This record gives sequence, structure tokens and C-alpha cells, in this order.
Amino acid sequence: MNYKIDNLQYCKWSREVFQINRDAGLDAVHVTVVYHEDYDEFLERINEWSNHFKENSDLIFLGNSYKDIEKAKVEKKTAIFFGFQNCSPIEDDIALIEKVHNHGCRFMQLTYNNQSLLATGCYEKNDSGVTNFGREAIKEMNRVGIVIDMSHSAEKSTLDAIDLSTKPIAITHANPNFWHAAKRNKSNILLKTLGENGGMLGLSLYPHHLKNNTDCTLESFCEMVARTAEIMNVKNIGIGSDLCLNQPDKVVNWMRKGTWSKSKNYGEGSKSNPGFPKQPSWFKDARGIKNIESGLKKVGFSEDEIRGVLGNNWFNFYKNI
Repeated sequence: MNYKIDNLQYCKWSREVFQINRDAGLDAVHVTVVYHEDYDEFLERINEWSNHFKENSDLIFLGNSYKDIEKAKVEKKTAIFFGFQNCSPIEDDIALIEKVHNHGCRFMQLTYNNQSLLATGCYEKNDSGVTNFGREAIKEMNRVGIVIDMSHSAEKSTLDAIDLSTKPIAITHANPNFWHAAKRNKSNILLKTLGENGGMLGLSLYPHHLKNNTDCTLESFCEMVARTAEIMNVKNIGIGSDLCLNQPDKVVNWMRKGTWSKSKNYGEGSKSNPGFPKQPSWFKDARGIKNIESGLKKVGFSEDEIRGVLGNNWFNFYKNI
């Protein structure tokens, strides 16, 4: 078994990007289809993806289960799995959880930085944990087969979700905060608890999550992976690059503000660096996964461990969705 999986991308989707992912050997990619959209707007995104599948059927197809990753490997294509970076498409109606699952959603974050109807985001001052609606949503997500993703959630909310869910949860794109203290990165306690409960951490390549941002070195990143594997089992670690290839800067502004704010919001950026940050030279796009493979070898990972981090661990996780 030797699968390659990037479990989070939000690129400006085009044939060029799909070809890059194939050149990288990616058998599966979890793609963001929603940030702040409601249910009707989500259906519009689904129609857009239907066109992508029709026009690029030689490169991609919709994935629904781990068996589609096996199929993609055989057919030399990339299985696309839909995910939400927010719970906005279910609005305040628990019945919509099954509906979005029927349309292909397999991952849903309970929050995107801010307080939601389900839980608290990592940018809030006070973390009240998973709400009553959140508890019911977790039950329903477990039932239909949508993974609880807590990448943008605050710590108590995330620990609550791990405790409440009957299935392992995921943090699809983040890094440990011992390495870089970004608001979005996670504590040792949280990572340890995640791993002990069968959850997965997707390591992020988004510069604001990296030590020294764009100037982060491959060696530093791979040393971080080794230290993380001392906190949680290496079998619970994968890649969730958070790659936003070819997206214009206006998109990151919308990601940060949605429709809820008129104020300036630089998120993890700054007034001097308000747009999408430049990727590090060793991971300009998904083809950089080859550099990560080489870097992990240099810091002492075995061949099986490297294959796990680059895809096999996510594949095993998908078996339990």
C-alpha cells in the first residue's frame, strides 16, 4: 500500500491545478467547497464541481469512500472529497446534515475562527465549548458519515468534540504550537488527546502556520514532524497542506471577513502582508511532496513511516468514515 493524499486544499480550481496534483501522484485530495456559504450557495458550488468533473474526467472524480482512493490509484486519477471549513451550509437545521452528506460532504468544521452555532472558534476570547446544537450535530455527523474537523476551533471546543464523538475526529490542517505559536496551531495536550482517540492531524504548509513563514526550511518542517511523532503516534499524522494555489488576494479577504464584518481583518496576516503569503520554495505546489519525502528520510523516518505520513495514514482513517 502506497497512497498519496493531501487532506486539504483550497485552490483556484482549473485543469492546470488538477494536472499538478496528478503530477504529484496524489490519489486523493480533500477540497474545501464552503467557507461562509449557506445551503443554497453550497448547491451552487456543487454545480461548479459537476462541471469540473465533466471537463476533467480523465484526471478527477468525486470520492465518497476509501474504495474510491483505491479506484483512483488503479485509474491514475485523483479522487476529490468535499469538505466544509464552516458549518454554515447546515444553517440551523440538523436535517441538512444528511442532505449535505448525500451531496458528497465528508468533512465539516464546526467553526471557522469565530463562534458558530456549534462551537467556539480559535479567534474568540472565551471558549464555551461545544453547544447543545453542536452535540446533536456531532451525533448526526457520526451517524451519516461526516468527519468532525476542528482545524479552526478553540481548544476546549476541540477537546469536547473528541470526547463527544463516537468516531475519531480530524484536524485536517494545522501544526503544533510548540514549533510556531499561531492562533490556529495546536497544543501538545490537544495533539496527545487527539492521537490517543484515533484522530488525525494534517500538517499544514500554509506559510502563516510555519515557523519563519515563507522562509521556513524543509529541515525545520521535517524536524517538527519528528517531534510531533513523539507526542502522538506517527500513524496519526498526515498532510493537509492548506494549499491555495492561484487564488487572488480578494479571496483571502473574503475568507477572513465573510459577510459578518465591515472592519479590516488581516487574520494571520498583517497590514504590510494582507494577501496570500508566498509558499516556501520547497513546497510551491503539491509536487513539493517529493521534497517532504526526502526531508523525512533525512530526519530518520523509516520507509513505512514516510508512506504513512504522505498518505497511508489518511487512507486508513478514511476506512472508518
